[in-house]
Amino acid sequence: MDQAKQAINAVKVYKNGLSGKNVNIAILDTGVYGHELLNDKIVCFNDYIGGKTKIYDDNGHGTHVAGIICADRIGMAENARIAVFKVLDQFGMGKTGDSLRALEWIKRNHKKYDIKILNFSVGYLPDSKLTEKQKILDVIDELWDLGIVVVAAAGNYGPGPFSVTVPGISRKIITVGSYDDFRSGRGPTGCCIVKPEVLAPGSEILSLSNRNNGFVRKSGTSMATPIVAGAVALLLERYPKMKPEEVKLRLYNTCKRIPSQKDRNWGIVDVDKLLGII
Repeated sequence: MDQAKQAINAVKVYKNGLSGKNVNIAILDTGVYGHELLNDKIVCFNDYIGGKTKIYDDNGHGTHVAGIICADRIGMAENARIAVFKVLDQFGMGKTGDSLRALEWIKRNHKKYDIKILNFSVGYLPDSKLTEKQKILDVIDELWDLGIVVVAAAGNYGPGPFSVTVPGISRKIITVGSYDDFRSGRGPTGCCIVKPEVLAPGSEILSLSNRNNGFVRKSGTSMATPIVAGAVALLLERYPKMKPEEVKLRLYNTCKRIPSQKDRNWGIVDVDKLLGII
């Protein structure tokens, strides 16, 4: 993660003592393994696949995402805490209904668990049923309106146009692409909106494994997304009253522009600049 942090200019932010403290982040994924670098960081765990109460991750994707966000020493915001929702099985597959149940739970309980951010590194296939996709989009937009900063992956069905997955096509939320992975989903959306807005590293990102307290490298927009979610956690630690639309505007104003892609996205997240630390 050190190289990834350097690539997004996350340097001075840590020297200023910021670590994501008092910021809780919801993660919809494959669950989470009880890695030693995630000790005391999990505020709740809901399993919509196996109905278990004890934390687990039989795939590894969710643990990797959680590690990028808040693992000790390597995470973007190591003092942030996470609420984990297992909506994908051991093969990384899941039903839209399970994600909807998790999102509805967050809608009902976000104040109780003080959830400020939702990391959605799950993309629904382009051929998913339109009605199901619309339900996801509707609830995601509701969460945004309730004050939760939703950060979603652009998906890995690029590089062709119109390849951003649901819920990344939402007008409101922050959609993240990977600048170093050619598969990263690209816009515009069907409504001609620029997507993804923000880019981050997504290739060979080092994070936690779901085995033996180990480490593993993974690639994709699923990895770029928690990098941005972690950056937002740092921002909300510094400015706890900032609203989702203000977070999004701040990203727009501080991303490092890529001249050749000015019509495709806002550029690469610049963490020190995002937090006003120059």
